[in-house]
Amino acid sequence: MKNKTIYTLLFIVCVVGFWVFENFYTPDTYSNPNSKADAVLVDTGFLPSSTTGAIVQHEHFMLSYSEPHEQAEWVAYELKKSHLTQDDRRRPYFIEDPKVKTKSADWRNYKGSGYDRGHLCPAGDRRFSEYAYNETFYTSNISPQDREFNAGVWNRLEQQVRYWCKKYGDLVVITGGVLENGLNEIGEEDVDVPKAFYKVVFRKDGNTVDVLAFLIPNKESNAPLEHFLVPIDKVEEKTSIDFFEKQPKAWQEKVEQKVNASAWQF
Repeated sequence: MKNKTIYTLLFIVCVVGFWVFENFYTPDTYSNPNSKADAVLVDTGFLPSSTTGAIVQHEHFMLSYSEPHEQAEWVAYELKKSHLTQDDRRRPYFIEDPKVKTKSADWRNYKGSGYDRGHLCPAGDRRFSEYAYNETFYTSNISPQDREFNAGVWNRLEQQVRYWCKKYGDLVVITGGVLENGLNEIGEEDVDVPKAFYKVVFRKDGNTVDVLAFLIPNKESNAPLEHFLVPIDKVEEKTSIDFFEKQPKAWQEKVEQKVNASAWQF
């Protein structure tokens, strides 16, 4: 009888300990404490505007956080040929971003929601470094994505971007969900579920900048990626973000009003 009581108490302690670990344990940071780099993009002249003013800089990506929607309105990062490795990395826990002053949403908001914790800066683009890989698991870098969308058309676009990087060289990627009023929400912190996601990809060749923009509904589609090409103006209309705010107006009008995919091979 005494042994049975001891085993029962040990079992209860284990269950309680697991619950506490699952719900309250959070590592402090994934960022490299010895890093001297505080900005990802060397040329900040091509950064988008922030509608919230909450810009966060990590070593390997940066973002503008929207507290009302509990996610980033955009994440921006450079993708270089040297980043495209197949290094095996162990997936870490999702943790809150220590640099988001208003506290980024807890990953537990996604539990039981039916939505994936969809990466914005893909972990697959950051395998070249353990710190770079782990940084993508800050919850400021995820957004609720339909599971078929995340594994399907969104994944195809991420692979296409890697193909372009191998073929053309260094790229800049700006991506996020279309955040608006009246979206469905998940979790105790009311994380908004975007109806669509965008991705803006561009590369510089001297004074020339080649830009593509995609706008894709948050659901699976077998349509070719070209089907989702839109002018930058369309993404700006949907998001209220000015993607090249620091560039001359004449340049913006020329680049943003139409789709020009002639410089990109699908």
